[in-house]
Amino acid sequence: MNAESHVADDVGQKILEKIKTHAPEDASNITLDTPLADLGIHSLELTEIIFDVEDEFDIEVEMNTAEAWENLSTVNDIVAAVRELVEAKS
Repeated sequence: MNAESHVADDVGQKILEKIKTHAPEDASNITLDTPLADLGIHSLELTEIIFDVEDEFDIEVEMNTAEAWENLSTVNDIVAAVRELVEAKS
């Protein structure tokens, strides 16, 4: 369990970094609890974040971006979705 929580922290940190890179405004206050609607990230940036995450974790996100991200409300929801894909791969 300890190793898993370390991986989760690592996944969360890496995704936060990727989101902060694409956020149009001051990204220093973005946390896992930040609502995605508050990020000001448009569909193009969201697509780029997905590509970055796929490259970082060697996963493939097989989903229609608009449909899939409608169900995600916070940064942590993205982390949880990516974590599932990473765990399913291993």
